[in-house]
Amino acid sequence: MTPPLPGGVERRAFDGRERLVTRGRPVYGEPTDGGWRVWDAGRSKLGAMLELGMDTGLGGGESVLYLGAASGTTASHVADFCGPTYAVEFAPRPVRDLVGVAADRENLFPLLKDARKPRTYAHVVESNLDAVVQDVATRGQARVASRNARFLRDGGRLLAAIKARSEDVTAEPADVFDAVRDELSETFEIVESRRLEPYHDDHLGVVARLK
Repeated sequence: MTPPLPGGVERRAFDGRERLVTRGRPVYGEPTDGGWRVWDAGRSKLGAMLELGMDTGLGGGESVLYLGAASGTTASHVADFCGPTYAVEFAPRPVRDLVGVAADRENLFPLLKDARKPRTYAHVVESNLDAVVQDVATRGQARVASRNARFLRDGGRLLAAIKARSEDVTAEPADVFDAVRDELSETFEIVESRRLEPYHDDHLGVVARLK
């Protein structure tokens, strides 16, 4: 049975088909209707996880650390239905866009920081968060997740999009994913993992719980 969507996320008819939506100000030219905005799974790994029926464990209202927020496409949707959302991005150009997105969302806090160095934002981000959402294009993605586990409460969730080509462009994605799952298992209990095709090639969605 397909798990329920988080509170604040719905499916509504757009252009003759059911689409994921959240309620908030539009950010990236997505279709809108009566305050609802389409959550484009082709531009969002977390959106793809929800479209594919993965059980993220999100119910709505959670406190979240978002790693790899870029210009705020997915982080804006997360902030639409979650509580405090700390959005980490290391590149200055997308952070400027992210700051603009946050201007319409008082619970979204942009941080120009490197997700590989959580100590540099530990004085800003609250502890005992409910979830870490991770979408970073770097080698050592499991290591990034484990380092940022310090912010999670007991049993808190990791929702990660693992990019095979960021780990090793020469290896088979399936082999990369096996290695990343093994490394993640040192810190997290993996609840579910699934490839994100047809929305994103060579990506693995992972839902895990802090041990």
